[in-house]
Amino acid sequence: MEKIIELDKKLLLFLNSFHAPWLDPIMLFITHTTTWIPLYLFLVYLISRDYKKEVWIILLGIVLTILLADQITASIMKPYFERWRPSREPTLQGLVHLVDGYVGGKYGFASSHAANTFGTATFFFLLYRHSKKWIVILFLWAAVMTYTRIYLGVHYPGDILVGGIIGVLSGIAGFRLTKWIARKRDVPLVTLQKVNA
Repeated sequence: MEKIIELDKKLLLFLNSFHAPWLDPIMLFITHTTTWIPLYLFLVYLISRDYKKEVWIILLGIVLTILLADQITASIMKPYFERWRPSREPTLQGLVHLVDGYVGGKYGFASSHAANTFGTATFFFLLYRHSKKWIVILFLWAAVMTYTRIYLGVHYPGDILVGGIIGVLSGIAGFRLTKWIARKRDVPLVTLQKVNA
């Protein structure tokens, strides 16, 4: 385990070293959840348009996805493992590139940003994979969003990896809830996946 932790630190310092003054404000902008409100509104519009009166089924699946992803990482893992963020780790002081004094919360394992974004990407990919091929772009969004956490020095790569896995599993769980409710209400699964193709 110590070797893995040490490798995680070395990888963080390597990836975090690729920075530039012009890129700092961009990464800080990208990392904030509020920056992506237009994307979230677009996704809500998409499911509202496609599923109309059945949209609540999709919303329940999304709520479960985010609830699982966020609570597992933020409310369970971070206080349990109490792993300092690299931005707050005493042994890394002066080695990690930080931007405008941004250091994040106290603990960082696992990344809630990674869990929430990959959870969202997974849910929407499973929901629309048959009808909207472009939906896979959400994984690129999740990857860029989570990379900013390494760039800003507030997460180790391991935080991101574990958070991303939790997010994917949460997205699968949320989608399965959606399928289960749809079947109970006799809403054909093909309708949930192929409307407006």
